Amino acid sequence: MMEMLIAFGSALWLGILTSISPCPLATNIAAVSFLSKKITHPAMVFISGLAYTLGRMVSYAVLGWIIINSLLGVPQVAQFLQKYMGKALGPLLIITGLFLLEVITMRLPGVALSQKHHNKLVESGAMGAFALGLIFALALCPVSAALFFGSLIPLALNSKAGTLLPFIYGIGTGLPVLIFAVAIALGVTSLSHWFNRITRFEYYTRKITGVIFILVGLYYSGIYILKLF
Repeated sequence: MMEMLIAFGSALWLGILTSISPCPLATNIAAVSFLSKKITHPAMVFISGLAYTLGRMVSYAVLGWIIINSLLGVPQVAQFLQKYMGKALGPLLIITGLFLLEVITMRLPGVALSQKHHNKLVESGAMGAFALGLIFALALCPVSAALFFGSLIPLALNSKAGTLLPFIYGIGTGLPVLIFAVAIALGVTSLSHWFNRITRFEYYTRKITGVIFILVGLYYSGIYILKLF
């Protein structure tokens, strides 16, 4: 039971950290703000923001579910992972930690929408906002890619919770976005102030998480690779 709670809590935290990372956070606020400019009724702003948030959550959850089921659905791959996942987890966590500390940086190809298609989706109401969330979730930045592929997927493969974790991760990615959607719907005008606060909060929590990942990765490497413990 405790192992499941730790796995759920880790997946939720990874999702929140992904959502408040600078690149996804800026994209999310820009998208929700743009939605609010196209809609005059506060209730519809909230519904569109909620639909956008659900789109992001579903995109991450389904992508993770497909990857995990694809890997575990092939007997040879499942056996390989069962045999070597413990050894691979340490180096993966260390590499993810180095990404979070920005010791390792890289550029990833993103998903781009033309202004015409962007406007068309926004003007399609809640369904368009949902589709916008689905698409923007796939525009992974290096930090969010490291958290998703380098932490969540190995965690899910190594946990009894398995395919449930991408859905918990998806909820984590949606919570901060939903808060901003509610704030915009309520007419909060000082979003830039909160954006700066969250950016500072994200900086320190990302650094702390990166250090923890490296320490845990070293511990796993010591156990499974170097046989020190």
